[in-house]
Amino acid sequence: MTASSSGTSVPGEGALPHPDATASTTATASGQALAELLRRCARGDEAAFAELYDATSRRLFGLVLRIVRDHAMSEEVTQEVYLDIWRTSARFDPSRGSALSWMMTIAHRTAVDRVRSSEAARRRDDTHAATNQDIDFDATAEAAQASLEAQRVRRALATLTDAQRSAVELAYLGGYTHTEVATLLDLPLGTAKTRIRDGLIRLRDTMGVPA
Repeated sequence: MTASSSGTSVPGEGALPHPDATASTTATASGQALAELLRRCARGDEAAFAELYDATSRRLFGLVLRIVRDHAMSEEVTQEVYLDIWRTSARFDPSRGSALSWMMTIAHRTAVDRVRSSEAARRRDDTHAATNQDIDFDATAEAAQASLEAQRVRRALATLTDAQRSAVELAYLGGYTHTEVATLLDLPLGTAKTRIRDGLIRLRDTMGVPA
């Protein structure tokens, strides 16, 4: 990774595990242990950051890969995630959720942002190419409608709470099952199901979709 804002080098650069690498050094630590490591990271403790990376990198990389679906890009995104974790570790509040859930939320947000950025770049390229050729009216109308629908969904997602949005995006953008969402967010299964259900109800009401 790159240097932190304080000038301290961030350990772990280039150390992302391959998905089929052994997991002996990446076993997930307890929630309390991860929280303590984050507190030490907030004080600039590089050794704590290295421990945190070893304990969670496989989990976070797996989440990013599931969303980005490109190994090389997923490695880049995961490096960005850990840099963000290092820089913002002081913001972690254990009263608002577990350390792993906080880190997974950062990873999910960063991965989704990268996918959206890539899609936006691809749309710009497509638009540029389209200016040099005749475009069928029906195809143009269909693309415009799809763009409007995507905007409606993004606006509706913005009305959800952070907890609801994370659960809904994992389930319906990341393709995870309710059980997997509960595991990724370090939640009881019932809580994960409730967040997904409440989030979908709120999306439905916001978008005016009949029940």
